Amino acid sequence: MAERSTAAVDVADNSGEQPLTAQADQSTADGVAQNRERDTDNDEAQEGTGSEGSAMTSPPELHSGHKLARRYRLEECVTRLDGFSSWRAVDEKLRRAVGVHILPADHSRARSVLAAARSAALLGDPRFVQVLDAVEENDVVYVVHEWLPDATELTTLLAVGPLEVYDAYQMVSQIAAAMAAAHREGLAHLRLNPNAVLRTSTGQWRIRGLAVNAALRGVSSDTPQRTDTESIGALLYAALTQRWPYESDAYGMSGLPKDIGLIPPDQVRAGVHRGLSELAMRALANDGATASRHESACTTPEELVKAIGEMPRIRPPEPAFTTPPEYQRTTYQQGTYGRPAPHPGVTQPVPAPPSPLQSRTGKALKWAVSALLIAALGLGSWQLADALLEQDKQSDDTNQTQTTDGGDNDKNNDKPKPAKPLGIKGAQEYVAGGEAQHPGDVGLTYDNSTTTGWRTNSYTDGPKIVIKPGVGIVYDLGSDQEVSSATLSLRYGGDHTTVKLYATDSLSSSTPLSSMKELGETTTNSTSAKVTVEKPVKSRYVLVWLTAMPYSGQDSVNYSQPGYKQAITDIKILG
Repeated sequence: MAERSTAAVDVADNSGEQPLTAQADQSTADGVAQNRERDTDNDEAQEGTGSEGSAMTSPPELHSGHKLARRYRLEECVTRLDGFSSWRAVDEKLRRAVGVHILPADHSRARSVLAAARSAALLGDPRFVQVLDAVEENDVVYVVHEWLPDATELTTLLAVGPLEVYDAYQMVSQIAAAMAAAHREGLAHLRLNPNAVLRTSTGQWRIRGLAVNAALRGVSSDTPQRTDTESIGALLYAALTQRWPYESDAYGMSGLPKDIGLIPPDQVRAGVHRGLSELAMRALANDGATASRHESACTTPEELVKAIGEMPRIRPPEPAFTTPPEYQRTTYQQGTYGRPAPHPGVTQPVPAPPSPLQSRTGKALKWAVSALLIAALGLGSWQLADALLEQDKQSDDTNQTQTTDGGDNDKNNDKPKPAKPLGIKGAQEYVAGGEAQHPGDVGLTYDNSTTTGWRTNSYTDGPKIVIKPGVGIVYDLGSDQEVSSATLSLRYGGDHTTVKLYATDSLSSSTPLSSMKELGETTTNSTSAKVTVEKPVKSRYVLVWLTAMPYSGQDSVNYSQPGYKQAITDIKILG
């Protein structure tokens, strides 16, 4: 039963145990709310400590802008947990983003972390996120690894829905083969979960944290191959069903119903591939038990690779070709244009030409008709030119009249003027309670670029924000303007996003929501939203207010962690 106990620890790690933070001793309500927001913004946010006792050594006092080895500039802390911290950083020498794990040199796990990082670096397998450096310096141990801005966590992919059959097949094939190669070199992961599996923009699957993640948390196993094999089975199970194959909820997914045991994926969700369903159960089985009646359990990644090879190969879906629109046949039938091409060897009938007028009377008639046509064309051209000149004269007279009357016709024009974007002169984050989100990024919401923006923190509860009234930004239009609507470009779709629009009297957060005038509200499931004002209102300051947000996994582009969150990448206020 050793294997099951290891898996149970991993589930318990996701039950919401609060990590240790530098601010953990705050006792005010705002402090609790701040810690709650920060916890879900951490790397592997819902994971707790390892199976061994936590080291109580405090993490080094570091901050954004601090440099390690006069090369790695720390940018943002993404994890502060159990005596160590993890950062997004910049390698100033090579001008690229990197990730850095940092812990005190006297930490109880410092030696094992260094050893694990150096062993993982020697593997050099491109299917793993590479360890770039492992150093002890100035009473600090730090491990530098690749940062993949174009990769997406499996957690994020599964927040939308289960994977397609071919994608799930590719994922389990590549992950199992990579872990088999690692175990042949004596390396285990022991923390293989949806947060540790990434899909790149080219469709390749990569694994991060080999050996290092387990060493940081003090996790070990007497049967490392069995532990990693069961983890791969859990990944495949989640990919097929969007459910975590244990009773506890984890990684943004619901667990299985209690007291029914481990049921095959094709009994959880209709349409699941039968072969992949059995494969997941063979990898998840403990103590020789398996839901498959015909196949034995897989206990090592190598056995799992063999089982995948014995399956009928799952091919990618056929590309969908759109039928080109049919060309409209022209009515022009002179010559051979528009007619079907003749088949070789088939004599085509020759149409008989009309009988020509060969007599003297016929020739005279043809000349008379030609003369009449020329005369008619000349008369028609003269009348047309005269009509155009008369119309042009009337137009000039009308323009002169409008100029003399001072534009009276404008008063009779009842057509509504089209809405136009209003210039934004400045913006400031509105903080209704707790900590701010990312106030330094508000200007990125109106820079006419959807590749940058302002993001919220990640929250454990949702979609409705429960620990504060909402989050948002106040925009300064420079002077009182008539506001008719606002359009937002958002980063995250799915579930729902609720946006409200208010007219307020200043940029300051001191003005309570209750004293503002609500202009409109909308809810969207997509990455765009439009709030329409029923009756345009004049105001200089406009608050864009988010009260509900969708769930999304870790975002390596925005450096945000799993949770209920949203990002505004562009906004247009129209008037």
